[in-house]
Amino acid sequence: MVSTNTMDAKLLAKMFLAGAKNLEAKKEWINELNVFPVPDGDTGTNMTLTIMAAANEVSQMESVTLEKLAKAISGGSLRGARGNSGVILSQLLRGFTKGVAKAETLDCVTIAKAMEKGVETAYKAVMKPKEGTILTVAKEAAAKAVELSEDCDDLQAFFEEIFAHAQATLDKTPEMLPVLKEAGVVDSGGQGLVEVYRGALDAFMGKEIDYTFESAPKSTVTKAAPQAEADIKFGYCTEFIILLNESMSHEEELSFKDYLISIGDSIVVVADDEIVKVHVHTNDPGLAIQKALTYGQLSRMKIDNMREEHQEKVIKDAQKMAEMQLASTPMKEVGFISVSIGEGVKEIFTELGVDYLIEGGQTMNPSTEDMLNAIEKVHAKTIFILPNNKNIILAANQAKALTEDKKIIVIPTKTVPQGITAVINYAPERSVEENEQEMLEEIQHVKTGQITYAVRDTHIDDKEIHEHDIMGIGDHGMLAVGHSVREVALETVKAMMDEDSELISVYYGEDVDEEAAEELLSELEESYPDCDVELNYGGQPIYYYVISVE
Repeated sequence: MVSTNTMDAKLLAKMFLAGAKNLEAKKEWINELNVFPVPDGDTGTNMTLTIMAAANEVSQMESVTLEKLAKAISGGSLRGARGNSGVILSQLLRGFTKGVAKAETLDCVTIAKAMEKGVETAYKAVMKPKEGTILTVAKEAAAKAVELSEDCDDLQAFFEEIFAHAQATLDKTPEMLPVLKEAGVVDSGGQGLVEVYRGALDAFMGKEIDYTFESAPKSTVTKAAPQAEADIKFGYCTEFIILLNESMSHEEELSFKDYLISIGDSIVVVADDEIVKVHVHTNDPGLAIQKALTYGQLSRMKIDNMREEHQEKVIKDAQKMAEMQLASTPMKEVGFISVSIGEGVKEIFTELGVDYLIEGGQTMNPSTEDMLNAIEKVHAKTIFILPNNKNIILAANQAKALTEDKKIIVIPTKTVPQGITAVINYAPERSVEENEQEMLEEIQHVKTGQITYAVRDTHIDDKEIHEHDIMGIGDHGMLAVGHSVREVALETVKAMMDEDSELISVYYGEDVDEEAAEELLSELEESYPDCDVELNYGGQPIYYYVISVE
């Protein structure tokens, strides 16, 4: 390759897409690097969904400038961020793009400073940064870039040395975190970042890369029954997002809606400062697209022939009317959003007065955008968010930072039992601040054990684990390993008990029958006669039991 010391926005876009593609290709392998050999290892999935949200924006750009590219990568990854690793990746990208957005061209110095900015931004997003993780790999890569940039006249050599140093740092992560060394793996988030670097380097070197992507999963939309072809007045269900060149005024929004009404029906136009989500049923999608292009670039375009597929209208005028009625209703003082992991848990939170439940948790971490959508739907001045999973707390905090019109309080619940305890201890007569303090204190008294099965052989917390073994995982490590779900559950509870324990709560999952759960309940009542023991249907996947001790 010809020696060069500068590059443009188009090449950076190719490198970004190639990095995203390589991460997507390696996601399942990265999932398997999870320290705990649980069946829901999700680092690779979370990082892929995060970067895919940005890659889909970038891949549909018609003209590429550094400023537009930066906006697409930053905005897309920010809204799509899932899990701790995904949020950290989104912050690395956000900081990096801030560092390149105003540049004319990219040289070693500019890239090095942007990498530094990315690391600085990511570290700020994590309350207690831990070395030996994706943060360390990013920090070391940026430090190497700064070192090399002082005397750099060849970007190829620059990128190759940065990648080599990132890989070397990743290889050392087991020495920085003993838990990685014991499990015999490198940090999964760090591996994901190295795969992004690897793909980007391949693109810079001119290697052939397929830039097509799988579609990212979308939020579930309840659809009505299919409508007969003869009843459909407008044949094409057309959806897209406008990436605004500048904010759309209220008058422009009304004008755009009027235009769409003139060419179709089932109109939905939802605008914010940077994007407009559009849905319209029309006989000429091209007219809607041409009009939208006068406001900015288009992303996530989707056109369905409803006559051919006998599809019902996805969003009706009644829904818009309901939203308008909600907006005119006085806001209540306090609302709750909680992440749920099963039908039984969902019912419990609903009965406790939670306003909005986000499906997700262990098997699929909700994104920042999922959180923002939930916040929008809860009509309250102050909203408490219960992530109920340590891997969702960062996404919740990111949504909090992006919300301006409501007061958001994230109670850092790491398990469903902590979330239930937090809601139970809310008292309407107390102030918001008093409730926050009370909930924070009460969740500290909740110990949680989760019973699941191993998906590979490993060694962790001085325990030898083999594939298909049953494991009891506590708040801070492995509590029990065995071959029987019942025996491991009993051993897990025993490990959590102390002289102050008063309540044992058992939530059985979708793969446990009620009779087996009742038998476990009886044994716990017999073993701990001084404790109250409760049994609830949780309906959670993957985990046979989620058990708390308070």
